This record gives sequence, structure tokens and C-alpha cells, in this order.
Amino acid sequence: MSAQQIRVAWIQGGAAKCEILPPLPSRVFRLVLLGAPGVGKGTQAELLCERLGTCHLSTGDIFRAAKGLAEGERSPALEAALSYMKRGNLVPDQTVLDLVHERTSCLRCRSGFLLDGFPRTVAQAEAFAKIMAQEQIPLDAVLNYDLPIEKVVARLSGRRTCPKCKAVFHVTGRPPRVEGICDHCGTKLQQREDDRPEAVRVRMEVYEKSTKPLADFYRQRGLLVTIEAEGTPEEIYQRTLTALGSAGGGRQRHPSRTNAD
Repeated sequence: MSAQQIRVAWIQGGAAKCEILPPLPSRVFRLVLLGAPGVGKGTQAELLCERLGTCHLSTGDIFRAAKGLAEGERSPALEAALSYMKRGNLVPDQTVLDLVHERTSCLRCRSGFLLDGFPRTVAQAEAFAKIMAQEQIPLDAVLNYDLPIEKVVARLSGRRTCPKCKAVFHVTGRPPRVEGICDHCGTKLQQREDDRPEAVRVRMEVYEKSTKPLADFYRQRGLLVTIEAEGTPEEIYQRTLTALGSAGGGRQRHPSRTNAD
């Protein structure tokens, strides 16, 4: 049973439904995920969803899958988002909100959710709060993974990518067997332009500027849980569980709850 099969309703939107229902966990979490590039939040999302049974709702997955969908499978908001992307423009707040609104059934998923990539602005967060209130769905916590900028620079600037098979390595954390050569296809590894130290610093400055108001928004509402993103993935995962427990996150499974996907 693949994540793609489970998340049909999220990927396609509209009237699409998940034919294969996710397992019903003993404790349901409804979470939002924040974290700058390079802090390892993608790894934590995988661990949290795999071990807690939470459904991973990534807006990035919607955009990546959209290009492979036939026109009849695309919702109106998805068509609008694709038109912006084809022109090289950012997808505006309202279109992203429309995409999420088309998928409110996913917010009622019986396994809970881990929302990744949304909201990105205070305006989106305010609109999302209204959706959650209308649907009478409580948000348990907003997980904010934090790492000093120098360590983010070291992580990303050491990353090397295979241009052919897209495999990713790291010069110290996950080096290839032969320096500079992909283990899988033998192609020479490359450093992406946006992984160079100077580019990483610019990305971090942009992220901090755009995300600080969002973090403040959730902090004021008592939902922000900041987690130190230093250490092994397992250490960070255990730190996350401890933080969720301290924040009172997660709700006992309701015996009459059904999956709305």
C-alpha cells in the first residue's frame, strides 16, 4: 500500500476519494510543519508519518503530481496553479487557498494530518484558521524545526546531486564510494547553484524574513512548538515526540470517527 494510493484525494482534489483507507492510529495528530531548507524537516515528516500513522499532506506533492494528471483529472484551482507555474510565476495565496479548500475532506482524514508547505504566509494562516473553524477541526501543534544558519550552510553546501539519476549525496554526511561519482550510475556529481554557500545564505535570509511573522502568528495562539534540529534523525524525532507530549498534542481516537477522504 503506497502513500500515493492513500493520498489520491489530496493529489487530485475535487471529487477524488482515497479508495485505500489509511490505518487508524491509536492517537490522532493534526500538525503543521515549518522549517528552513536544510534543517531536515523532510526526514522528520517521513518518520512522523510512518510511525504515528499521520497522513502527509504536502502542497509540493500536489504541484509535482499535477503535470502527470490528465486535464479531466485536474481541479479548477489546480489548472490555475499550473498556468502560473508554466509562466514561471509564483502561485498566489488565493490559488493555494483554493487548492486546500478543494481538499477539506483530507483535513478530516481519520489518521490526522501533517501539513507540509502550507501555510507560508500570515494571510494563508489566517484563512486556514477559518477553514479549520468552519470544519470544526482542532489543530494540535505547529512544529518549527530550527538550526543555526552556519549549520544549515554546512549541510546544504556539502550536498552533491547526480544530474542523471537525481541521487543525492553529502561530502561528509553521506559521501559516495568514489569521490565525486554517483554510486548508482557512475555520473559525475554536481553542486546545485542554490546549494553554494552564498546562495544558501540568501535563501535563509528570505526564509527568515517570510517565516518569522508566521511563527509569531502561531506562537501568539499557543500552537508553535520549536524543536532543535541538531543531531541524528532519530534524536530529533524523539525530541519531537517529547515536545508534542509537553504541548498536549494529539487526541485519543474517537470510536465513531470515520474517514472523510
